[in-house]
Amino acid sequence: MSERSSGGARSRSWPSPADFAAPPGPVERARWEEADRAARPARLARLRARFADAGVDAYFGVRREHMRYLTGFSLAEGEEKVAGQSGQFLVTGDEVVVLADSRYTIQVGREAPESRVFTAYNDLPARWPELLASAGARRVAVEAGFVSQATWSRLAAAAPDVDLVPVEGWVEADRATKEPAELARVAAACAVADRALAALLPEIRTGLTEHALALRLEWLIRTGGAEALAFDVACLAGPEAALPHGSPGDRPILDGTVLLFDFGAQVAGYRSDMTRTLFVGEPAGRDLDIYRLVATAQSSAIDWVAAAVSTGTGPLPTGRAVDAAARNVIEAAGHGERFGHGTGHGIGLATHELPSLGKFAPDVPLPSPTVFSVEPGIYLEGEMGVRIEDLVLLDASARRLERLTRFPREALVVG
Repeated sequence: MSERSSGGARSRSWPSPADFAAPPGPVERARWEEADRAARPARLARLRARFADAGVDAYFGVRREHMRYLTGFSLAEGEEKVAGQSGQFLVTGDEVVVLADSRYTIQVGREAPESRVFTAYNDLPARWPELLASAGARRVAVEAGFVSQATWSRLAAAAPDVDLVPVEGWVEADRATKEPAELARVAAACAVADRALAALLPEIRTGLTEHALALRLEWLIRTGGAEALAFDVACLAGPEAALPHGSPGDRPILDGTVLLFDFGAQVAGYRSDMTRTLFVGEPAGRDLDIYRLVATAQSSAIDWVAAAVSTGTGPLPTGRAVDAAARNVIEAAGHGERFGHGTGHGIGLATHELPSLGKFAPDVPLPSPTVFSVEPGIYLEGEMGVRIEDLVLLDASARRLERLTRFPREALVVG
C-alpha cells in the first residue's frame, strides 16, 4: 500500500496484523504453566522470609492476583465478588492452605495441588479458629488494605487469642520483579493487542459509533489469541478523548477529529495495556502539534531509562524521575495543567501494579527485571485529547530496554 503524507501524519502504509508475533500455541502455554509451578517455592520462600522481622507465623491473603501468583488457583476478573472466601489462602512456615467451597474444590485440586484445601462457605469468621488451629498459627499477617474493617473485627473476635498484624505491599513488591515466563506472557498479550488494532484500521470510517468500534476491537482481541480483555475497551472520539478514562458511547465518528483507543489483552493470566490516538481524516494543525508533543514527552521518559540501563552502572532512575522526564516536556510547552495523571504503572497479573511512575511515586530505583507503561497525555476539555501508551521491558543486568508494544507510534490517518 502506498504512503501519502497528510500534514505530517501517515494515511497509508498502515501496519498489518502479519507484522506482529502470532498468538502462543498450546506448547508455549504449557511451558509457562510449568514455569509458574517451578517458581512458586521461591515465591513462597520470599514471603516467608518476611515472617521473622514482622513477628508472625502465617500470612492470610485475599487478592486474586496473589492467589494465582502464590498458589496457582485463579479466578476470572470480577469472579471474586461471587466466590465468597474461595481462593483466599493462608501461608504458614511449612504449608499453604486454600479456602474453597464445593464450586471450587476440584479447581483447587487441579491448579494448586501442593496446597491443602480448607472448606469454607462464605462463613470465614465461624471457621477462622479451626483454620488457624489446624495450621498452628498464633500471629497472622493480613493484607490490611483489602480486608474490610467489619471482616477484620469479626476475625479478631472469633479468635481473640490470635494476633492479627496489618501488613501491606509484601507480595506486590515481589510481583514487581518479573520472571522470564512472566515477561514472555506480557509480550504475547502486547502482540495480540497490536494485531487487533492493525486489523481494525481498514474498518474505521466516519459515521460508525464509538461503541461499535470498541465492540469490534474487543472481538478481534478475543478471537486473536486472548483469553480475556485486560480491561474494557475505551474508544473515544473528538471531545470525548479529553476524558482519560472515558467510556465509548453511541457518538458517531466525525471527520477531522481524533480517535483514542485504550485497550489490552490477557494471555495466560498476564495483561497488556496500550493507547493509540488516531486522526480521522485530515488532522488539524493544532491537533497534530499536540500529538507530536506527547510523542516527544514519551520518548524523553523512555530515553531517560535507556541511558541509565546502557551504562550498566549506578542505580536505576526512580519512577518519580521518569515521570518528571515526560512531564517537563509538556510543562515547557505550556500544557502542564492538562497532564494530570501519572506517566506509567507496572503491569502483569493486574493491569495496574508496581512500580509506579508519577509525581508521588516512591523515591526508590525502579525494580529489574520489570515491565511498565509509559503513557503521557494532554487533554483539552471540550475539544480533544491525545495519549500514547507503550509497555516497556526493563532488564538492567542484561542492559536491555525494549518496547513490548510494537504498533507504530507515528501519527496515523484513518477513515
